Amino acid sequence: MICRGQLRTNPEAAYQAVRENVERHFGDRFLVVFQTSLSGQHFFAIVPNPSYQRGENPVKPESLTRPFFALALLLITLFTTTIVGAQIAGVSEKVLQSNPLMLTKGLPYALALITILGIHESGHYLAAVFYRIRTTLPYFIPVPFFLGTFGAFIQMRSPVPNRRALFDISIAGPLAGFVATVPLLIWGLYHSRIVPLSPKSGMSNFESFNPDFSLLMTLLSKLTLGGALNTETAINLHPVAIAGYLGLIVTAFNLIPVGQLDGGHIVHAMFGQRASMAIGQFARLCMLLLSFLEPGLLLWAIILFLMPLNDEPALNDVSELDDWRDFVGLVAIGLLLIILLPAPRILVQWLNV
Repeated sequence: MICRGQLRTNPEAAYQAVRENVERHFGDRFLVVFQTSLSGQHFFAIVPNPSYQRGENPVKPESLTRPFFALALLLITLFTTTIVGAQIAGVSEKVLQSNPLMLTKGLPYALALITILGIHESGHYLAAVFYRIRTTLPYFIPVPFFLGTFGAFIQMRSPVPNRRALFDISIAGPLAGFVATVPLLIWGLYHSRIVPLSPKSGMSNFESFNPDFSLLMTLLSKLTLGGALNTETAINLHPVAIAGYLGLIVTAFNLIPVGQLDGGHIVHAMFGQRASMAIGQFARLCMLLLSFLEPGLLLWAIILFLMPLNDEPALNDVSELDDWRDFVGLVAIGLLLIILLPAPRILVQWLNV
């Protein structure tokens, strides 16, 4: 059932009144959805509650969280990332076969990367629990190649109540992950080695890493390494620095304001669904243009164009955020920009990098 009409009170009060009336008559059999149509008109819709239809019992969360499954994935991911970390540390397969204890050389990379990814997803998880949203524990995705993992994720099994909750849940992950990333990245950079700059130096060459593609990486590298880093040198990244750098990449990618990414949820919560789709299209085009300057970003641009622009709305998708959340959202967008955009030429010349 769909109801349209002119609001005579603020959106939050209107939604609460309608929801309380529906719950009084039908209990939790139905959900009340409050959205804005493409023409800009507000409307209410009453839809069946999927949790009620499935007969789920919120008193027994173990079947949803599956702690032993989450722990098993964590341990497997620790193993696969340790293997990759050992390779990064220069341990060959032949050496590993003759001395399995050399596998421990991969632990600094593995532990740092799992810490960053785990804290990122724990931020989402704890925010979802705060809003009483049914959600799984963070699940890691182990792979025996590439980086040793494809990251981690949670699954929310109940709808987001409003745009405030959508914002808080979405931004908690990137901010928590970023706070964990920076100290690990600085420690790793401090223990990295300076090497001569070569034509192969770049953003994806960990043995000859050139940070000038990113304003934030340039500043952190110069702050940590000082005068040893200049226009004629690059960085042979320590395994922990590699994990920190990957954490920064994960933060930046998730903050891109497109569709189901954290950044897409954030701009949806800040500006509404229609505006967020326009922002997402603009962001995809900007990433494509940026990939011409930095070819390493081309894969990102392709992935973004394969993503849908629309984002699943909250139940109350009309009530707007407060000024404080809008400010934090703008800070998050600024963080994305200083990670992705290169340092200005005048700053590069002043820092001599």
